[in-house]
Amino acid sequence: MPAVVWWLLTLPFIAGAMLPLQAGINGQVARQLGNVMGAALLSFAVGTLALFVIVLTQRDLPALQSLKALSWWQWTGGLLGAFFIATAAFAAPRTGALLFMALLLAGQLFVALLLDHFGWAGFRQSPISLGKVAGLLLIFGGVWLIQRG
Repeated sequence: MPAVVWWLLTLPFIAGAMLPLQAGINGQVARQLGNVMGAALLSFAVGTLALFVIVLTQRDLPALQSLKALSWWQWTGGLLGAFFIATAAFAAPRTGALLFMALLLAGQLFVALLLDHFGWAGFRQSPISLGKVAGLLLIFGGVWLIQRG
């Protein structure tokens, strides 16, 4: 397998590894501020500022015409991100990192199965198979075992 493919596989692994840390940090910020939504807002403000600096540095601002061409549903990505950040800040400190991440993974894989099957949101269509369903059921079984433990 070429090196670029390994890097492509490593990057999502690292990003996924950062999610429980991000959830913990946002939970601590929510506790410190006494406000889950305030913590989510702060998280998005810092992320927005970082992205703004990167885009300005690259001199790659999107054209207004490109923004106008987006479909309504393409604007919902930010709302989904806000929902995730607020949920993480609220739920992760209460469930613990492992159960939170197991539930997150189960939800991600369930929706990923549907997205791939139907080819929604620009994903390559890949039909549901017995093996995929069995793998997903094993993940749900893992969530159940973690929750019991």
